[in-house]
Amino acid sequence: MPRVRAVSFDLWDTVFADDSDEPKRQRQGLPPKPVARRDLVHSFLSRHAPVDRALADCAYDTADAAFRQVWHCEHVTWPVQVRLGVLLSGLKRELPQPEFRELVTLHEEMELRIRPDLVPGIVDALKALGGRYALVVVSDAIFTPGRALRELLAGYGLRDLFSAFVFSDEIGCSKPDPRVFRRAAELAGCGVEEIVHIGDREHNDIAGAKNAGARAVLLTAAVDRGSGNTRADAVCREYSQLPAIIDALDAA
Repeated sequence: MPRVRAVSFDLWDTVFADDSDEPKRQRQGLPPKPVARRDLVHSFLSRHAPVDRALADCAYDTADAAFRQVWHCEHVTWPVQVRLGVLLSGLKRELPQPEFRELVTLHEEMELRIRPDLVPGIVDALKALGGRYALVVVSDAIFTPGRALRELLAGYGLRDLFSAFVFSDEIGCSKPDPRVFRRAAELAGCGVEEIVHIGDREHNDIAGAKNAGARAVLLTAAVDRGSGNTRADAVCREYSQLPAIIDALDAA
């Protein structure tokens, strides 16, 4: 096997603990994010004409279902403005452009206002690996786009630990599309076979990386989504194990 020259990281449930912001929202008396997003749409539309809340929620659910279909089957993540545009089109409604842009921004920056927690141990692992390997972020953008994810990383002092970023809203495709991992290798200045990708999802992260020619480590530090039946080259239960796992793959 070739030497390891770069290590790429998924973000959600790999660097950030997904939905760890929800208890914080609850303590502040705020609704869960899915409800808050639907509240926003109903509120913005109601400024101009009445809209039945159940109908607005149904349109939101339908747009979400369409997004997931395209994401899972075509490996594309629609930007928030496309998702909300589909929703409004289904309701046969429009918003003035300044209001529509505001609605999009409020969706995109929701996780900046109340931030998720880091997965325990990630900071020390990144610092241990950063001196020896190029570090790259490889992440799908669902509601939070690449620009906001960079800001989220910067808020924890992590942005400068990474040399490159591959976000699905910026590259035009999402994991497990092999172009994602090839782009990560290009930005890291190495071959895709010289990358080890770290992630929590078997289909997106493990199979995606390996099918592209990279190696992959399944991370279960935040959640275990099936480590008993994985194609990963290794399983990392906690971040303190990761430097030794990467070094072992490098030496193999």
